[in-house]
Amino acid sequence: MTKRLTENQKVQILKEFLEGKTINEISEELNFTKLTITRNLKKNLGENEFKNLINQKKISVKKNLSIKIKENKELHKEFLCETKNKDNVDEITNKVKKLDPNSAYSGEFVPDQFVEISPLDYEIDNTPRKEVSSIPISEIEFPKIAYMIVDKKIELETKSLNDFPEWQFLPSNDLNRKTIEIFEDLKLAKRRCSKDQKVLKVPNTNVFNIVAPILISRGITRIIIAEKLISL
Repeated sequence: MTKRLTENQKVQILKEFLEGKTINEISEELNFTKLTITRNLKKNLGENEFKNLINQKKISVKKNLSIKIKENKELHKEFLCETKNKDNVDEITNKVKKLDPNSAYSGEFVPDQFVEISPLDYEIDNTPRKEVSSIPISEIEFPKIAYMIVDKKIELETKSLNDFPEWQFLPSNDLNRKTIEIFEDLKLAKRRCSKDQKVLKVPNTNVFNIVAPILISRGITRIIIAEKLISL
C-alpha cells in the first residue's frame, strides 16, 4: 500500500523547505517521491507562492554559482602568479581547497589546470515530473481492496490523462489516452464522487488483470492509482 505523509511530516516538509532545503534533499530524507513533496508544498503554500519560492531559490543558486566561479578564477590567477615563488604554492593550494574541496589542485602546478565546479543538482523546472511514466500491469501489486467511481447505471467513469494535472508532462498523444482511476482510500473516492455518481467497492483487485483485454477493447489503456500510472 502506498505510504502517506503524516501530519508531522507535512509540517516538517514545509518548515525545511522554507528554511532553504531543496525538494531533492527533503525527498531523500523522508523517503518520499519528489512529486509527493511538491504536491504537499503546493497544497500548503498555494500554486503562486510555491512558484515564487522556487524562482527565488533558482535566482539564489545562480547568484552563488556566479560568485563561486568568480572567486575560483581569481584564485587561479593568483596561483599562476605565485607559483614562481615555491614558498607560496602550499598557501595558495590550501586556499583553493578550502573554497572547493573537490578542486583538482595539488601541491604541484599543472599548466592547464582549472578549478572544477561540481554539477548543479537542483530541481530547476523539474518539480512536476514523475520519476517514471507508466508501469505494466503485470508488475503492479494492487491493494487487496480498492474503490472506483461509476455513474448510477454502473458505467465506468473514464477520463483522458489530460484531465490529470500531475501527468501534463507526457506527450500529447499519451494525454489523449482513456483511463480509469481507482482509489485505495474510501474517503478520497467519496470526495471525488459527484451527485450523479457513486462509489463501487472492488473486493478482489485481481479483477483488473482479468478484465484488462476488455478494457483495452473499449479504448481504455491506462489505470491511475495513487501516484502510479499503469499501462494495460
